[in-house]
Amino acid sequence: MANLMEATTQQQFEDFLAKAGKCLVVVHFQAAWAPQCGQMNEVMAELAKEHTHTTFVKLEAEAVPEVSEKYEISSVPTFLFFKGGEKVDRLDGAHAPELTKKVQHLAVTGGPDGADGGTTDLNQRLKKLINAAPCMLFMKGAPQEPRCGFSRQIVALLKEHSIQFSSFDILSDEEVRQGLKTYSNWPTYPQLYVNGELVGGLDIVKELAESGELENTCPKAVTLEHRLKTIINKSPVMLFMKGNKEAARCGFSRQILEILNGTGVDYDTFDILQDEEVRQGLKTYSNWPTYPQLYVKGELIGGLDIVKELKESGDLVSVLKGES
Repeated sequence: MANLMEATTQQQFEDFLAKAGKCLVVVHFQAAWAPQCGQMNEVMAELAKEHTHTTFVKLEAEAVPEVSEKYEISSVPTFLFFKGGEKVDRLDGAHAPELTKKVQHLAVTGGPDGADGGTTDLNQRLKKLINAAPCMLFMKGAPQEPRCGFSRQIVALLKEHSIQFSSFDILSDEEVRQGLKTYSNWPTYPQLYVNGELVGGLDIVKELAESGELENTCPKAVTLEHRLKTIINKSPVMLFMKGNKEAARCGFSRQILEILNGTGVDYDTFDILQDEEVRQGLKTYSNWPTYPQLYVKGELIGGLDIVKELKESGDLVSVLKGES
């Protein structure tokens, strides 16, 4: 199929984007060991037949690390959508209906969801974004990587005062970037919203911080230590892993799942790929640098090697039940 191909180098990836011009390019960051990637490739092949002017590219995430790192690919499958060489949307996970929906929409409109619905639809979309979290920051870039000085300053202020917030990168969506200026009658960015109401930009947030009112205006973040304790104790047996029970995202996680499933003991899981703060924080909290990590009644048991040893010694079930 002429519009379904594979990129094995960064140069090939860049060439595919360049050749597509303003037409849509869908890039599937995949891994050979992940069965869900194979399933999504079948979906992509069907979409390629239907959307002949769209380029579909398969890319082995671990084989082209410079591209994966650039676009912060932390799990597979992940789909990125490009037009004119610029990323316009993203989809994490094996969600065939959502992939189909995005391709159908972007192949026609050239923008992320909501680009063709008129002012009413745009306003509904903006309202939904503004209310996506109790405290929402519309900024250039992401909190981990702000892309302008004002955004960097406001993120630093919010973190300094332990404010819990979510963010939206206006550089990723020109429609939101322009529409929000009119919607809220505020011409510049960043913009901070609390409970759906505009608080203001950097200057106002600075004033609130200096007057001591910022903590009263915005929701306080739960400390990371408290978060970790809560998650660790969510279930008597908790496994922190890459992926989940249905789809492990690394070989070690897959092995420990097989062992635990063989015991018949109930357990819950937490996908560290979905939460970088937990992923890094738990290493320090438990002084254990790798994953997976298994906890019983809030206490660290260890990783795959220790679980294997417990299985071989016949002690695993009693440990999981908290009997030893």
